[in-house]
Amino acid sequence: MDWPIAEVARMSGVTARTLRHYDEIGLLAPARTGANGHRYYGEGQLLLLQQILVLRALGLSLEDIGRVLAEQVDEVEALRGHHLRLIAERDRLDTLAATVSRTIAELEQSRKDGTPMTINRPENLFDGIQPEQYQDSLRDFPEHAEQVAQRVAGMSPQDIEAGQRERTAQMIRLAELMAEGHRADAGPVQTEIDGQYQALTALRPVSAEEYREIGRSCVDNPAWRTAYEAIAPGLAAFQRDAIDAYAADRLA
Repeated sequence: MDWPIAEVARMSGVTARTLRHYDEIGLLAPARTGANGHRYYGEGQLLLLQQILVLRALGLSLEDIGRVLAEQVDEVEALRGHHLRLIAERDRLDTLAATVSRTIAELEQSRKDGTPMTINRPENLFDGIQPEQYQDSLRDFPEHAEQVAQRVAGMSPQDIEAGQRERTAQMIRLAELMAEGHRADAGPVQTEIDGQYQALTALRPVSAEEYREIGRSCVDNPAWRTAYEAIAPGLAAFQRDAIDAYAADRLA
């Protein structure tokens, strides 16, 4: 039995565009291509896609995933290794959940007391966060990934870390606005999205449609979705909807 690319995209949450990209780079070829040019995937390809998505969720780049898949011999042993990595990732997410919970409690207390929140150890805000997971996912946008790579190459480790922390801080600010009941197209939310868009266009022009695709990747890309949902349930879809509203209102 095999499944058309649209059905595989629906089942896996991966876009058809990404599946075609996996085929183009030799990572996941379809079982066959029909006379109409449509790709079809069999059970073997679905198992391979599962491994790819697990490794993506663990933060591996597509290049690294290709090496892992090329080197593995036994599927069961490979899955055992993936399972151990997932357990480690679960522990990381538990730490991250505790981090966010602690921050929420401290913010609520500061608002109740009417005093600014005091951060005695700023590094505690970032326990369990690995921003490279969503940064690596820019590989799905090769032109932009190339510009990011060129910029990062000229940055110091301290500058890179500061950029990662700012990206995480943006996600947390957006989560707070969502928790306060703001709609995705509300002014404060759109101000945050505008800041994100300006950061993107500082590297290269980004069209309205490409920005929408980046927004959809917040939900469709497993690594991005994991990063957003670890901050707050529903944040990935909220970010996508906010970007869609921004593109429709300001980039039309």
